[in-house]
Amino acid sequence: MFSEGEDADAFLAIVEGRVKVYKSTPAGKEIILEIFGPGDPLAAVAVYESAPLPASALALDDVTCLRVEKRDFFELLERHPALVRGLLSGLTIRLAELTRRLAELTGARVEARFARLFLKLAHQIGRADRGGTFVPMPLARQELADLTGTTIESAIRIMSRWEKEGVLHTDKDGFVVLDRAVLEDASAT
Repeated sequence: MFSEGEDADAFLAIVEGRVKVYKSTPAGKEIILEIFGPGDPLAAVAVYESAPLPASALALDDVTCLRVEKRDFFELLERHPALVRGLLSGLTIRLAELTRRLAELTGARVEARFARLFLKLAHQIGRADRGGTFVPMPLARQELADLTGTTIESAIRIMSRWEKEGVLHTDKDGFVVLDRAVLEDASAT
């Protein structure tokens, strides 16, 4: 959808679909900052600050976005102060989430990071289905590793063990959280 360093010429709001926002390290490793979905803004801070885009964004499936050119974006903010409050509220929540994730990535055990990720996804987009909480977000093992700041080998090991223990089941179209209590216990460590 866009690449890090490009000019932020328009504010985007996701209407449908999922978008992965990520940064690439100098060594070529991809760090997924967040996966955004319907209602989430993209590029708002960069547009507001007239700064280059700080990260890249890739559509994970078919995505529909509302695009508001920079000039029109500022005009909307000036005419509708409630939009400013909503934007600030949303950005504050995102900043708090990124701060929490940074602390987690530098201090929490890998299994705890995985447990928190699946609990968060189950809470945000999960629905009762398939004998547990179905999370309709297919993620490759590498994407799971990138989201939790670990290696693909660790992701494979944890996911395989949880599958065998009946904690989590992987389907082609997402995941099923089967034992939330185990994830909650794991997330606390």
